[in-house]
Amino acid sequence: MEIIVAPDKFKNSLTGIAFCNAVEEGVKSVIPEVEILKLPLADGGDGTIDVVNYYLKGNMVKLMVNNPFFEPVEASYLYSEDTKIAFIEMAEASGVKLLKPQQFNCKNASTFGTGELIKDALNKGVKHIILGIGGSATNDCGIGMASALGFQFFNANNKEVKPIGANLSEIKKIEVLKAHPKLLTTKFSVACDVTNPLYGKNGAAYVYAAQKGATESDIKMLDKGLQDFSKLLETTFKVDVQSVKGAGAAGGMGIASKLFLNGELTPGITLIKNLANFDTKISKADWIITGEGKLDTQTMSGKTIQGVLTSAKAQQIKVAAFCGSLELSKEETTKMGINYASSVIENATDLDDAMKNSYNYVKQMAETFALSFLRKQESI
Repeated sequence: MEIIVAPDKFKNSLTGIAFCNAVEEGVKSVIPEVEILKLPLADGGDGTIDVVNYYLKGNMVKLMVNNPFFEPVEASYLYSEDTKIAFIEMAEASGVKLLKPQQFNCKNASTFGTGELIKDALNKGVKHIILGIGGSATNDCGIGMASALGFQFFNANNKEVKPIGANLSEIKKIEVLKAHPKLLTTKFSVACDVTNPLYGKNGAAYVYAAQKGATESDIKMLDKGLQDFSKLLETTFKVDVQSVKGAGAAGGMGIASKLFLNGELTPGITLIKNLANFDTKISKADWIITGEGKLDTQTMSGKTIQGVLTSAKAQQIKVAAFCGSLELSKEETTKMGINYASSVIENATDLDDAMKNSYNYVKQMAETFALSFLRKQESI
């Protein structure tokens, strides 16, 4: 019997890798001879870098770059010398996590530091960059990132424009001749889980700018800037910007990644599954045990479990889900394609106990599952 263990993390409680170890302990205490393959996953959010490194086995590269307001900050990214693959999170250099809430001011923020991280990786000889664009403090349509990589943005007086969101409407010309030459030969995969267009009521400014410190008037100005700049992007790159799904992700980094980096926008879980060679590795499995902090109605909106279920259904593999909390009925989980579901919270005495002792509870859940399902299956 072969079991794949492929969870996401339990936020603030259990890493995906720890979940795998707990399940292995629990199942093997009942059926010692079972084959277990641990394939932790992530959807591009917190903790993704640890999961990526599980497969890349790279090193953290640290360097001083510019934060969203052009102040020095130490940022890092993951780089595998063997595979020439880098994993870069824009939040490391251009994220809200670097700022206090009172500092949020996306109209004056820039993605320049993210461009510096990319440039460093290009100079190291990277062949493939996986770029996570969540958690940004910016709304500059990626012109900061592009500036760091050699693209130039000029106003009507042929002077270079400071690459911040407030200046998007000023830009009248994009110069591409000095762009980093290795952009042409480097593959970019961009983890993008939203489908927002660049501008308009569902665009980058109206949907996300307020939570990054923008006032009502700022939002109108930023949205106009995105509209004005999009016309220039269309002229320069011959692309219908507003038709690109995810163009408005991370303050316009979605479209910037596609046009300046020639990147492919892909759901985070799909990127991680590809990195893990997931669909090939599960081909002989009898069960997949997955899990995440909460199993609810949002689970099928691009989260890790949805990615697991898609692969499992294609290969007709049974799925068990061990979660922190379970907010769906048995009928609802069955409809999703889950054959067995259990939660930490139904075993714990309270939430605090569940958070502190999640490893032990997951191990216990794995033992129960092995006793009730796997042993019975082995005897058939």
